Amino acid sequence: MTITDTIISHQRAQVFGDHPKVNLVEPCRIGNGILQVTPEMKGYYRKLYNSTKVLPGFFIPASGSGSRMFQFLYDFIEEPNDVNRGQVERFLNHLEDFAFYRKIDRPMKDRLENGKVDLSGFVRYIVSEEGLGLGMLPKGLVPFHYYGYFILNPFQEHVLQAATLNGGISKAHFTVNPKFKKLIADSIEEVRRLSGYDIIAEFSCQDEDTDSIAFSTDGDIVEVEPGRALTRPSGHGALLDNLNEMDDAILFIKNIDNVQHGSVSEHSMDDFRLLGGILLEVNEKLRQVVSGGEVDREALKLLISEYQLAYSTMFVDELTDRELIDWMNRPRRVCGMVKNEGQPGGGPFWVKNKNGKVSKQIVEKAQISNEGEQFTVMVKSSHFNPVMLACDVHDLNGNKLNLKNFRDDDSYFVVRKRYHGKDILFAEQPGLWNGGMADWMTIFVEVSSLSFSPVKTVLDLLDTAHR
Repeated sequence: MTITDTIISHQRAQVFGDHPKVNLVEPCRIGNGILQVTPEMKGYYRKLYNSTKVLPGFFIPASGSGSRMFQFLYDFIEEPNDVNRGQVERFLNHLEDFAFYRKIDRPMKDRLENGKVDLSGFVRYIVSEEGLGLGMLPKGLVPFHYYGYFILNPFQEHVLQAATLNGGISKAHFTVNPKFKKLIADSIEEVRRLSGYDIIAEFSCQDEDTDSIAFSTDGDIVEVEPGRALTRPSGHGALLDNLNEMDDAILFIKNIDNVQHGSVSEHSMDDFRLLGGILLEVNEKLRQVVSGGEVDREALKLLISEYQLAYSTMFVDELTDRELIDWMNRPRRVCGMVKNEGQPGGGPFWVKNKNGKVSKQIVEKAQISNEGEQFTVMVKSSHFNPVMLACDVHDLNGNKLNLKNFRDDDSYFVVRKRYHGKDILFAEQPGLWNGGMADWMTIFVEVSSLSFSPVKTVLDLLDTAHR
């Protein structure tokens, strides 16, 4: 990363200046921003998706480390307490239920069974290069599930489920740590050979030029060594550059750790069919609204109301046909939302923008004031963002759009971390599905909570969705 005085000045202003706050109007709810689709209509949308000749692509950020999955083991060894002690007991009592147990060599299994291995030694065996090395791998390479004699990691599961979704053909793009690209590609090639599916896997990496400069709380640049600034990846919002290279007619976006065991994955695949079908239907209805360069305003109002595309339809009579066509010719996304059961992360809200207009946004809790009226609005949210999106990055004539034109640059995050015992601050770019998609046409749809089973710690793999 080339650091210029201009970059330093800009990032310092972001970190220490007045950070723009999100202005929540109200949470999106069923009937007011979130669609609740009847079983009959779900069947219609899924059938519509199944009838398309378009091969969708999957875009899956996947560079995150697996070390956090085992953090409670490290914590127990360094500073045991009742919480991590209980986690460790559960981990050891269910050790044989984890897919990676099948990778443990026989001598280690014998020592475990005979009680001749100490916990710290076993932790090192699980996470370090001298053993299984799971803490050294990206999360997507940690074995999640087993099928008889086979164990699969999330990269393998995602391409297999995409192939199941699309009749034996799979196309997936993963953003990865370049250090592990070959290992990831080899693991996907293995399931391609074994399954016989037509699997297309593509990879890209987060551009290091998007990294952020770390500052001390005094505003000084933190240095790794004299003359070399400490930098940090600027969040998944930096992956907008990677997404901007995609040209698929339908793009599904999901997280690498939200993948279910194949025996229970049909709920998730059905929900992606639902999201894809709605996207296809809305695209076609938008095209019908525009005929010969003129806009059928009444039809547009009905469409806006049917899919809750805007807070109000009043603007339709205020804009020219050209302005309305521009409003329709934006990237479009259909976002699954699950009922909020206390998960950390973002949710769907109506938000007032700087220009005074109200739009639908996925907002992270970190963007919201933790006191006063805004906090009250936040806690009333009924739904949660599981990161299940069906996207079209083209205008209504099929021309690829530049996604950078639809980002809100002011929706960045200021992050506080520890480095060598001291606090550091740096800016993260607007989140990929938060400010990175701020000006997209957005539809929120309630989906099954069974489609959301993320793996944040290794203990999550003991849940029903992963067994």
